[in-house]
Amino acid sequence: MKAAANYDSLNHISQYTYQLLLKWGIQESLAVYINLFALLTLLVLLVYLLQYLVRRLLRIALIRVAKRSRIDFFHHLLENRFPHFLALSVPLILVKNAIPAVFIHFPALISPLNQLTDIYMIIIIIWMIMSLLRSGADSLRKKTTFREKPIESYLQVIRIFLFLFGAILMFSNLTGKSPVAFFSAMGAISAVLLLMFKDTIMGFVASIQVSANDIVRIGDWITMTKYGADGDVIEINLTTVKVQNFDKTITTIPTYSLISDSFQNWRGMQETGGRRIKRAIYIKQSTIRFITDEEAEAFKRIQTLSAYIDHRKKDIDKNNERIGADKSLLINGRNLTNAGLYRKYIDNYISNHSGTHKRMTMMVRHLAPTATGLPIEIYAFTSTTKWADYEYIMADIFDHLLASARYFDLEIFELEGASSSHA
Repeated sequence: MKAAANYDSLNHISQYTYQLLLKWGIQESLAVYINLFALLTLLVLLVYLLQYLVRRLLRIALIRVAKRSRIDFFHHLLENRFPHFLALSVPLILVKNAIPAVFIHFPALISPLNQLTDIYMIIIIIWMIMSLLRSGADSLRKKTTFREKPIESYLQVIRIFLFLFGAILMFSNLTGKSPVAFFSAMGAISAVLLLMFKDTIMGFVASIQVSANDIVRIGDWITMTKYGADGDVIEINLTTVKVQNFDKTITTIPTYSLISDSFQNWRGMQETGGRRIKRAIYIKQSTIRFITDEEAEAFKRIQTLSAYIDHRKKDIDKNNERIGADKSLLINGRNLTNAGLYRKYIDNYISNHSGTHKRMTMMVRHLAPTATGLPIEIYAFTSTTKWADYEYIMADIFDHLLASARYFDLEIFELEGASSSHA
C-alpha cells in the first residue's frame, strides 16, 4: 500500500510538470524530453542528498557506538566503508519507485531500468556483506588464537561464493529464469571453468591443508630456495603466500607449492629457544703433536684444564704401566696431545659460556681430515633465537677460540699466499 501511494505521488508530480510545460506553449514531442530531463535531475539531486544524509548519520552513530563499547568490530566497520555501502542502498528504494513515474512517457525503458536497479542492489548487498566479513576478519586477526591463521584464504573463498551467488541472482533477473537454468548452463562449461579456476581450487585445498596441519603460520620464518624466499611470512591467501625477505623485498609463492615442494620452516628453532651453531676450525695438521710431562705441567696453568690434565695423566700412566710402555719415545703407549687439550678446552669454554643453551646438545668433535686441515667442529645451541644476538654470541666464541689456538702450539690453516694476493 505504501509503495502504491509513493508511486501515485510521483506519478502525480510527473503529470503535473508535463501539463505545466504544455501550458507554457511547449510542443508535446519536446515537452516529453524536457520533462524527463527535469525529473531525472531532481531524482539525481534527491538520491545524492539522501545518500549523503544517511551516510553521515550512520558514521556518527557508529563512531559513538565504537567509543562507548570499545569493540574493534565497529572501528573496522568504519575502515571498511560499511556506512557508505549501506547509504547507497537506501536511495535505491526511491529510484525503484521513481522509475515508472519518471519514464511514464517511455514505457519500453521501465522494465530494463528496473532490472538494472535490481542488479545494482544485488551488487550493493554483496559489498555490504563483504564489508561486514572484512571487519570481522580484521577483528579476529588481533586475537591471539587467530593471529597466525590464514584468515585471508577463507575470506577469499567466501567472496567467491558470494560473487557466484550474486551472478546467479543477476542471471535469474535478466533472463526471468530460475537459478536451476543457470546451473544447467554452467554444467555445459564446467570443464572450462575448472581449467580457469584451477589455481584457485588448488590454492583453496592447499590453504586448508596448511591450516589443518599447521604447516605454516603468519610470522613464521621460512626458507624456500626454489623461489628465492628467505624471510617471514606476512600473508597467506587463497592463491599466494607473501614472504618478506630479510633484505625487505617481497617474494610471492604459490600456496599449493607449500604442500607440493620442499621448504624449511624455522619455527621449531624459535619455539625451542635455541639456535644451532655448527661451525669448524681448521687446524694445520703438521702442528698436531704429543706433549711431554713437563709441557703438561705448563698447560695446567690454563685453569679450565688443570683438573682434566691431572685426571687424564693418572689414567694414562696407569695404562702405560700396565702394558709396560717404553716412554723413552713419546709414541709408545698413550699420550696427551696439544690438539686433544685444545678440544677439551673448547668443550669447557662453550659449556661455561653465558650465551650457550645448557639443556641442548653441546659437543666438540673431529671431522675427517681434509686438504685444508683437520676440522674441529663446534656443535652447540645459543640461548637465544634473535638473529643479531645469535651472530654476536657465535662471533664472540670463535674470536676467543681462534686466538686461543697459539697457546696450544697449534696453527689455524690458511692458504699460502692468501694474504699477499689481497694486498
